[in-house]
Amino acid sequence: MIDKPEIAAKKPVIIDIEKGENYAWCSCGKSENQPWCNGSHKDSMFNPLIFSSDESKKGAICMCKHTKNPPYCDGSHLNL
Repeated sequence: MIDKPEIAAKKPVIIDIEKGENYAWCSCGKSENQPWCNGSHKDSMFNPLIFSSDESKKGAICMCKHTKNPPYCDGSHLNL
């Protein structure tokens, strides 16, 4: 069982977040559909983070999986 997330990338991905849509951010780093969950966290302590937005906007989504503000990048990848 993994207890630390895998680093999918050391930079965020910028995406269009649509108002009212639900998203499932991968927190384990193992998904082949980054930054989204594909169920690869099975048998681990990780679960996807389900989120939505009250407005349509661009978002910097964390790919290093070490952010303190999931699912958004907080610059944590700069210290890895």
